[in-house]
Amino acid sequence: MDIAKYMDHTNLKPYATKEDIIKLCEEAKKYGFYAVCVNPYRVKLAKEQLKGTDIKVASVIGFPLGATPTEVKVFEAKKALEDGADELDMVINIGALKDKDYEYVKNDISEVVKVAHEKGAVVKVIIETCYLTDEEKEVACKLAMEAGADFVKTSTGFGTGGATVEDVKLMRRVVGDKLGVKAAGGIRTYEQALAMIEAGANRIGTSSGVKIVEGARNG
Repeated sequence: MDIAKYMDHTNLKPYATKEDIIKLCEEAKKYGFYAVCVNPYRVKLAKEQLKGTDIKVASVIGFPLGATPTEVKVFEAKKALEDGADELDMVINIGALKDKDYEYVKNDISEVVKVAHEKGAVVKVIIETCYLTDEEKEVACKLAMEAGADFVKTSTGFGTGGATVEDVKLMRRVVGDKLGVKAAGGIRTYEQALAMIEAGANRIGTSSGVKIVEGARNG
């Protein structure tokens, strides 16, 4: 198994500089990561750096709180796609989910999915598991499926907790083989990444990609 091909090599730090993003892209090329994941402002730069490679550029929408109106998420998605993003990791409206306003949550996702799929882009829906009950996690996964998303994703990495094996198993059980599952948040070692993959994740979001791949090679 080539673990690098599971990796979204990530730098979403608010203070990431141009040099940091160039370094991220250089590492992605060196190790053969599946994608880099950057803030919307850095999509153009990442796209430029990865020209001529098959490495995807992922960006984030409604990040990290998910609490912007749908129209704003759609605008943000359009701009990221225009700048060259191949994949969008969007945060659900967590408050609306807790209000049981499922119609809003589903529409919020499907509006972003619509603009992304028109451009052939992939949408990963971040449900931010650390704030949800198991029942809410299940509902969020079902709404993402109904809205036509491509992946469900555990976490932003900015919440009170990250990916857990239990959450990945739950999400995989709910979506079956219809959607991908991305584990993100707090995954820093090869052993952790492997445990997530064994639990059902087929993508890993991490800023420790280099360390994980080195761990795989030494393991």
